[in-house]
Amino acid sequence: MIFAVIVAGGTGSRMGKDMPKQFLEIGSRPIIIHTLVKFLQCEVFDKVYIGIHPDWQNYMQELVDKYIDKNKDKVVLTPGGKDRNSTLFNVIDDICRNYGEDEDHIIITHDGVRPFFTVKLIEENISAVQKYGAVATVIPSTDTIMCSYDGTSIDNIPDRKNMFCAQTPQSFNLMKLKRVFASLTEEEKQRLTDACGVFAYKGEYVHFVQGDPSNIKITTPIDMVIAEAILRECSF
Repeated sequence: MIFAVIVAGGTGSRMGKDMPKQFLEIGSRPIIIHTLVKFLQCEVFDKVYIGIHPDWQNYMQELVDKYIDKNKDKVVLTPGGKDRNSTLFNVIDDICRNYGEDEDHIIITHDGVRPFFTVKLIEENISAVQKYGAVATVIPSTDTIMCSYDGTSIDNIPDRKNMFCAQTPQSFNLMKLKRVFASLTEEEKQRLTDACGVFAYKGEYVHFVQGDPSNIKITTPIDMVIAEAILRECSF
């Protein structure tokens, strides 16, 4: 089975608002609804899970009831955890509990506040993860990256052609992800907060899929301005 996992368990502190950023509106609808609708347009998904902070689960259900008509039965809300990995594994536990620990299960994980991905990107992730088992969506870095160990001066400047900016989706064979994560120590689980980073740390191959500069993560007030402009000018 193929599952979408929308990670939306944060509280949005960087936005400076009184509600999580995924519930703020662009184009007269909450960001999370734009993201959810895009996933529901992909008929390939058996279920679309949303990992949501427990305090906001009822509100998220109200939004689903208000805005979603087609394929509403595919939407599953799962309480989020204390961090991204905890939220992700709450969803994975729910999938395994309801659909078994099948070696063919794959999950396409995505930030709830990245509404401008394309269906084509999802299709490319699915095709790649079925072949490679772990996939990261990336774009080449257009900026020079400076490394500093004290935060005040340059220690080195990596070659930009080797630098990539990570986006989501990140996609995995579900059982492979469970096994790799289970091999970590408790200290490593606390330190490694990115699932693709866990794979890389354990020496597992992660395949790149080309992302898009418009696939922004909305985390600050200026991102809201950019998102409104993208919504006005582009069709996704």
